[in-house]
Amino acid sequence: MRPLILFTAFVLGFGGLAARAQESTMQKPKKFKQKVTRNVEFQYLEFLPQGYEPRGKKRWPLILFLHGAGERGDDVQKVSVHGPPKLVKTKPDLPFVIISPQCPAGKRWVKEDLLAFLDGILKQYRVDTNRVYLTGLSMGGYGTWSLGAAYPDRFAAIAPICGGGEIIDVLLGSRERAAALKSLPVWAFHGAKDTTVPLEESERMVAALKRAGCKDVKLTVYPDAKHDSWTATYENPELFAWFLSHERKR
Repeated sequence: MRPLILFTAFVLGFGGLAARAQESTMQKPKKFKQKVTRNVEFQYLEFLPQGYEPRGKKRWPLILFLHGAGERGDDVQKVSVHGPPKLVKTKPDLPFVIISPQCPAGKRWVKEDLLAFLDGILKQYRVDTNRVYLTGLSMGGYGTWSLGAAYPDRFAAIAPICGGGEIIDVLLGSRERAAALKSLPVWAFHGAKDTTVPLEESERMVAALKRAGCKDVKLTVYPDAKHDSWTATYENPELFAWFLSHERKR
């Protein structure tokens, strides 16, 4: 019996070596390389504050506003139905350059496209790059979380409204841009009775930021609000005062 046992063990061991050899033959390391280019194009609404001069010395704070899913398309005036583009119709004294791009129909906000757009805007307008603020609602709230978490060093403060995001964006941001993420001021807003985007979406992002070491992060919950938590938020002058109280030194 002993020779049989030894022979069996040898066969099994040889079989394992053969399997590993076959596996290494089947999987070979390869490399793919190709240059990819794409156009980034947005229609957008422009609001310039009173006293803005295209060639003046003064540089102004900027708000980048991201609308919700209902305003997508090719009619850029739809963007003005909510948020800062609506607010300036009755309050034209806001001391910000406000840029509101329109997401094409059937698409959603892509952070890399938005970053390229922002870079172009900063070259075109008299903007104080230390005071660039980001906000958005619903789908734009998701875009705000995504762009802000991925590039926290680009913004002095962000205000996502009734949105949510991916925890991985915060985790990766905390590794690659840890200092900037920890110092990013965040004020999130949500309705407690929101059935379109549940309150938990904002809560989990706020919790993730706190775990990542973000110090200045808070969440305002409207106890009776449903999905529309943006009207009360943007009509509150405290939001804009809060924006202006933050500056990111470069």
